[in-house]
Amino acid sequence: MEIVISLVVCFIAGMGAGLGTGFAGMSAAAVISPMLITFLGMPAYEAVGIALASDVLASAVSAYTYGRNKNLDVKNGMVMMLSVLLFTLVGSFVASRVPNAAMGSFSTVMTLLVGIKFIVRPVMTTKERMADVRPQKRFAQSVISGMAVGFICGFVGAGGGMMMLLILTSILGYELKTAVGTSVFIMTFTALTGAGSHFVIGGMPAFLPLALCIAFTFLWARIAARFANKASAATLNRATGVVLTILGAAIFLVNIFV
Repeated sequence: MEIVISLVVCFIAGMGAGLGTGFAGMSAAAVISPMLITFLGMPAYEAVGIALASDVLASAVSAYTYGRNKNLDVKNGMVMMLSVLLFTLVGSFVASRVPNAAMGSFSTVMTLLVGIKFIVRPVMTTKERMADVRPQKRFAQSVISGMAVGFICGFVGAGGGMMMLLILTSILGYELKTAVGTSVFIMTFTALTGAGSHFVIGGMPAFLPLALCIAFTFLWARIAARFANKASAATLNRATGVVLTILGAAIFLVNIFV
């Protein structure tokens, strides 16, 4: 019976995380962690490690799919990724020096707000308009945006995927598919770094939930990414908004039980 419960919980968690990753570059940790903690009674540190490990392959296959469809900005994505990784450490250091605050709901709120934003105000920027931005300006924007995302992630501990998507579309003026593709590209490496550090510090988690979450998240991320790259801008905005709003509401309800 315990194996059946683990299978069901990991399937639902992986499906939600995979859809969020493939459609919107959302971190799997926002979905998988509360599910494993609440329904399987797993320690938070172990649950986050499993979520980050699930994020690696899901983000990688999503980035590959977006890149194959020419919806990925590798050059500026690398710049932003380095800034994110560096300032995540800075944010973590600052957070360790200030009193503990109730920041656990940040990722959930971000997911809900971004989901509603895509429904109410869809991103209709084209690649032609993206190309009008000077390379030097785009480079500077990528550095500054990466610093902001990294610091917030390090300080709060969540919300990286949503922050990146919001900044890429609203501030840097990216077309939605390119924004998601660039976001999952960055998340591949940040999740790999996070998962590695979790496993080195806390040891390897239970094999069954780890394997199930990785497999289900990978499967649904691939399905979502393939659909997203074939969809029109209007359909993708609507689908992204609906998926994020539902996931945000579901995570909020799950957190009530934690």
